[in-house]
Amino acid sequence: MKKLAHALKSAFGEDAKADVNSNPVTLTVPVERFAEAAKTLKDGSAFLCAEWATDDTESGRGFCVYACLREGGEYLIVKAEMSSEAAGPEFPSLVTHFVPAYRFERQIRSLMGIIPRGHPDGRPWIKFEDWPEDAWPLRKSFDASKAMTCSEGQYLWLEAEGEGVYEIAVGPVHAGIIEPGHFRFQAVGETIINLEERLGYVHKGIEKRFESMTWETAVKLAGRVSGDTTVAHSTAYSMALESMTHCHVPERAQWLRALFIERERIANHLGDIGAICNDAAFAFMLYQCSRLKEAMMATNHRLFGHRFMMDRVIPGGVTVDISVDAKKEILSELDFLDENFNMLVRIYEESSSLEDRVRSTGILTSKLARELCVVGIVARASGLDVDCRVHNTFPPYDSIGVNVPALTAGDVHARVWVRVFEIRESMRLLRRILKTIPSGSLFAHCNAVLPDTTGFAAVEGWRGEIIYWIKSGQQGEINRCMVRDPSSVNWLALEQAIKGNIVPDFPICNKSFNQSYSGHDL
Repeated sequence: MKKLAHALKSAFGEDAKADVNSNPVTLTVPVERFAEAAKTLKDGSAFLCAEWATDDTESGRGFCVYACLREGGEYLIVKAEMSSEAAGPEFPSLVTHFVPAYRFERQIRSLMGIIPRGHPDGRPWIKFEDWPEDAWPLRKSFDASKAMTCSEGQYLWLEAEGEGVYEIAVGPVHAGIIEPGHFRFQAVGETIINLEERLGYVHKGIEKRFESMTWETAVKLAGRVSGDTTVAHSTAYSMALESMTHCHVPERAQWLRALFIERERIANHLGDIGAICNDAAFAFMLYQCSRLKEAMMATNHRLFGHRFMMDRVIPGGVTVDISVDAKKEILSELDFLDENFNMLVRIYEESSSLEDRVRSTGILTSKLARELCVVGIVARASGLDVDCRVHNTFPPYDSIGVNVPALTAGDVHARVWVRVFEIRESMRLLRRILKTIPSGSLFAHCNAVLPDTTGFAAVEGWRGEIIYWIKSGQQGEINRCMVRDPSSVNWLALEQAIKGNIVPDFPICNKSFNQSYSGHDL
């Protein structure tokens, strides 16, 4: 038995019951001991990855709340059941032990109508004040085909008082062509003393929409959760379904998935480096990085039929192969990228005015990053050595290996350099994949989904760890699909990293995080 599971079983004894055939290990505990279980696992150095709820009232089992925790390469799910007869189902909040539970639980309350007892903030999250108070979209009784009536309400922002304190409201509509999000600053002079985010403006009911789709067609929706991460999201959904159907994906298809993921990683990192520099008034880097990114996107379209490689990963494999000529073209493109990118990195390093803007700006300390359970670029720039390609490895990463960069400064400069290192590492991985990709088929049929089973997957997208947890219903249909984009935890870190910085540094700090609104607003 692995570390976390052993710790919980040792502490809880018969009160921690293992679910049969669950993946990963799922332990059911009494609902009143749910927070105690979280504390036990926190003491074992676990991170909180996700927290969500299900509505099983149609089968007479009531509501359930889940927490996914990770330590090293071990994932563990803790589950607690609530009676369907309870007038207001509730569970003890995990906020005292895990900061990310702050928003996970507000969202559970808003969309499922389950109360996290002891949570310090009863305001809605994702759910807006003009929704009816008793509208809980993720409950099975909610009819998503009917329009909701509009109610009157007002969101209560946190306030700061004192001499010289004033507020700056930014958004939700921004000057650039980006998604909507509202940022409310409290500042003294130009120094930011607090930032509160309000998201949810692009809530599309994605998790509810999954429930009306077939297992085969739902991968299209997964690929549109966050459009700039279509490959990684499609792969995570597909792997979760494959885990619950025991589907053996052909080896060549697995290698092609990795090729698509690494191309997606390089393209987005190039775009981010250019955009960060542009927010520091160094537009040259934006133009040059955009030029390299566009070259990759054009190659994607030419070789794989879509600039973002959308719908190229499906359950059981992939939909497109790579020819000998295509291999040569990608290798030639990598040589071109390598030469031009390294030249741009030298220019970046030699720009003293740029360095002045990015160093010591937006610092997220290693200790705070650990408390916030951040992932991906943000985590690795703050000293956390976390990467699903290493701690939750799958083919071909288990054979080709991944060198994970981990810096400790935790500032904008560190987040840029993590991207630089990752671009170089992804180019190495692509060359290795192209050199050693095995022959074989591209697709294997998934077995029929059995009733009341679950699937799970964690995939390292370019922003960080993406998690999918899926559950079938009594007829083998999609009963629940929980999606946790990296942004669901990393947005919290931006609020903390910006404190003590000046207002003009917010755009560059925000861009160095570059979290997804769409991936968060599910």
